[in-house]
Amino acid sequence: MKGLIFNIQPYSLHDGPGIRTIVFLKGCPLRCRWCSNPESQLKTPQVYLDCTKCIRESGCNLCDQSCPAGALHDGILEHSLCDHCGKCAGVCPSQALSVYGKWMEAEKVIDLIEKDSVFYAHGKGGLTLSGGEPFAQAEFALELLKEAKKRRIHTAVETCGSCSREVLREAAGYLDYILYDVKCMDPEKHETFTGLRNTEILSNLEMLFCEYEGVHKHIRTPVIPGFNDTEEEIRSIRSFLDGRPNCTYELLPYHRFGERKYELLGRRLPDLPKELDTELFERLKANEIPG
Repeated sequence: MKGLIFNIQPYSLHDGPGIRTIVFLKGCPLRCRWCSNPESQLKTPQVYLDCTKCIRESGCNLCDQSCPAGALHDGILEHSLCDHCGKCAGVCPSQALSVYGKWMEAEKVIDLIEKDSVFYAHGKGGLTLSGGEPFAQAEFALELLKEAKKRRIHTAVETCGSCSREVLREAAGYLDYILYDVKCMDPEKHETFTGLRNTEILSNLEMLFCEYEGVHKHIRTPVIPGFNDTEEEIRSIRSFLDGRPNCTYELLPYHRFGERKYELLGRRLPDLPKELDTELFERLKANEIPG
C-alpha cells in the first residue's frame, strides 16, 4: 500500500513523548484561514518553484524542455497549466523546482522509522503521524499504525478530528498517544474560519473519551488573533475538557512561518490574522482566567 507523504522529520522533541519521527501525510478536509502548511491541504503531489535558487541567468533552461504541459517559460511556472508530473524537478540542477508529495510504501516508511529505534528506547519515543490530516489517507494511515505496532514502536497521531468515526475508532486500537485539536466550541464560528463545522470533531473526541480511556489524549488549541484569543473562548474549551480522564491541555501560539509557501505554490496569500499579543497568550496559557 502506498501513501502520499510530503515530509519525514526525525529527532523531533515535540508532537508526542520522547524523541519522535514525524511522518506528514498530504490531504486535509479543513481550510483554516491561518494554515501555515498550505502544501499539506491537497491529496495530490504539487510542483513548486523557488525563484531564488533558479540559475536560468547562467543559460539553464532544462525545465522548459522537460515540461510536457508547457507550464514553464522564462523562469515562470504557470501553475494553472502544471499537471504536477514532476519531470521538471527531476532535471533541475539547482533544486529551484521541487515537488511537495512523494508516494511511498507503508513498509518502507516504517523501515525508515525503525532505523532510529535506538532513540526511542527512553522516554516512549516513536512514530507520530501528522499532516494535513493523516486520516484523509485513512487506509494508509491505518497500515502505518498497524505495521508500527507489529514492530513494537510507540505510536501517536496529530488529528483535527474531522474524519470517519469508524476510522478513528479503528486507529485508536493501534495508538498509544493522541494529539487532538480543539479550535473553538461554536460550530458556526468554526465553519467560518476553517470551512467545516466542528460537530463531527467534538463528537469523535467524546467517543475517544468514552471508549479509549487508556489512550492519553493531549488536546491542543492554536490561539488565533480575531478567532479564539479571548478568555471566553479558552474558558469554554477548558470547561468542555474539565474532569476528562487521561487528558492534558495545551495552548499553541499562532505564527506566520508558512507565508512564503503560498508564493511557492502560486497561491494568493490569505488574509492572515495579525500578530498574537504575547502578554495575552501568556495569561491564557497560565490559566489566569477569572471566574
